[in-house]
Amino acid sequence: MKKGEATQPIHWGISPIGWRNDDMPELGAQHTLGQVLSEIALAGFEGTEVGGFFPPPDILLPELRLRGLSIAGQWFSSYLLRDGYDQTAVAFEEHCLRLAKLGARVAVVSEQTYSIQRERVGVFRHKPSLQRGQWSQLCAGLEGLGEIAEKFGLFLAYHPHLGTVVQTSSEIDELMARTDPKLVYLLYDTGHAFASDEECLELAREHGKRIRHVHFKDVRYDVLRMCKAEDRSFLGCVLQGLFTVPGDGCIDFKSAYEALIAAGYEGWIVVEAEQDPSKAHPLEYALKARDYIQRLQTHAVCVQDLDR
Repeated sequence: MKKGEATQPIHWGISPIGWRNDDMPELGAQHTLGQVLSEIALAGFEGTEVGGFFPPPDILLPELRLRGLSIAGQWFSSYLLRDGYDQTAVAFEEHCLRLAKLGARVAVVSEQTYSIQRERVGVFRHKPSLQRGQWSQLCAGLEGLGEIAEKFGLFLAYHPHLGTVVQTSSEIDELMARTDPKLVYLLYDTGHAFASDEECLELAREHGKRIRHVHFKDVRYDVLRMCKAEDRSFLGCVLQGLFTVPGDGCIDFKSAYEALIAAGYEGWIVVEAEQDPSKAHPLEYALKARDYIQRLQTHAVCVQDLDR
């Protein structure tokens, strides 16, 4: 290894959600697939995640290859508590098959039973929770989905999310304690962690070995305080500008990145910032994020060199 090289292979991507929002399709509907992928490549990122408007693999793959991009993963809404394991497993197997065709390594899973993330109710005061008996059902179901993912050469990375039954640090601790560490991994989303608990570093330090996918999302603290005071809905928070790209908010990404490196993290770090593209120009913010990441990496290399 040459001096100045990173110790872990980390790939940097950016989510298409800054261009087009899956939960609010009217946001950025004018942006075509070609434009989104071209601007991701222009901004210097290695890849992206599958957006809801992306075409099937046979159409998508040539578009990716033209721009030298890869697919990191894709969201899957599980309804293990509502629909049961068997029905959920059928849909998840189809999901994993598509991801395998795209060469992805991660299936992002979030349990959506009782979720209010798309509802017009306050996300901070009306957060759903599980009864003790439901934890066993959820965790057993996730382990079953983890076995399916493994069959396709994928990791199942669970995504704690505002407005869902697994959101807070204590709920994440419970999920990690109750599931097989070789079947259920963790997606580390700085923005959701901070918006939930106003802290996100301990999560990376406590569960670093379980992290298999990362979303770097920043938070505007003044907007967070306002949204909490007014108990805005999740989508209302997005429209108010709660989230932004790394370096544009209050999160300490240097410490977060160092915690991932210390845990030996390998894989994708995907910039994800749900914003209204009419207010936050997607390419401008992608370039802003890439510039910040380059400075972040330079800082990390200098720290590593000093440690040597």
